Amino acid sequence: MATNNDINELFRRFIALEQEIKTLQEDKKQLLGEYKDRVDPKAFQSALRAARIIAKLRPEEKQDYDQAFDLVEKALCIEHVS
Repeated sequence: MATNNDINELFRRFIALEQEIKTLQEDKKQLLGEYKDRVDPKAFQSALRAARIIAKLRPEEKQDYDQAFDLVEKALCIEHVS
């Protein structure tokens, strides 16, 4: 059974981590802001998300991904999505 000290320590450490996460999120936002005149932040973040998804694929899955992406892109007639 947890003691009050255990719960208090967990609480303090958890809150500290949440604060660090918040600080890092603000740092990311500031970093993107520094480059917004040179690199579109939305385009960069979209490319980063896509690259992370592709990086998780095994080599044998990559071909299926590429094929599916091409078909879905054509079906949606993607030129510009608001």
